Amino acid sequence: MRRWLWIILALSMPLQGIAKKAERPGVLVCLGDSVTAGYGLSEAQAYPSLLEKRLSGWRVINAGVSGDTTAGGLKRLDWVLKSHPDAIFVALGGNDGLRGLQPAETERNLDSILKKAKAAGSQVLLAGMFVPTNYGESYSQDFHSLYRRVAQKHKAPFMPFLLTGVAGKADLNQADGIHPTAEGQKILAVHIGTFLRSHLLKTASYKEGPNQAEKVIRRKGDMGP
Repeated sequence: MRRWLWIILALSMPLQGIAKKAERPGVLVCLGDSVTAGYGLSEAQAYPSLLEKRLSGWRVINAGVSGDTTAGGLKRLDWVLKSHPDAIFVALGGNDGLRGLQPAETERNLDSILKKAKAAGSQVLLAGMFVPTNYGESYSQDFHSLYRRVAQKHKAPFMPFLLTGVAGKADLNQADGIHPTAEGQKILAVHIGTFLRSHLLKTASYKEGPNQAEKVIRRKGDMGP
């Protein structure tokens, strides 16, 4: 009887190994602009790469493009969704504000991004932005408030400000005063990681695996403007 028990256990071990090998982490895409892309730094120093070390069970893909606006992010979204990400962290709009685009336009684009991503089955999380008062205090307030409205409309977890702890600090930003240094990116990763850990849903693993997801998003010529 004991002999048969050992045979059964021995036969089950390879099956357990196969099941373990088939497991895949969840796929989180960071859809953003130059801050997400890690402008002036290596991609390994940008917060998406740093996040992956903080989020157990998640593969984090950097879909940041320098100079991107919410309109550009919306155009790129179809390619991002080809990877069937479990979650998308949207960090767009800073360039809209710097260019003085109408807040209503930014709001429409973000609304479309969240709506389309949710319809595709991805959990969406949104980061808010502040802009300088160059265009007036009223513009700045209207711009920031649109993010909360969009998040509330779609019941999306909302991080009030992407650059918390970094914005306005000369030692944490590059010479342009806009883009975080490597140390600034580390601080972003801490704050964003804390936010994401609190709100990311436990989801089924991406069936095709994270490597295929990254290939889809990073295919040459598909990244938009």
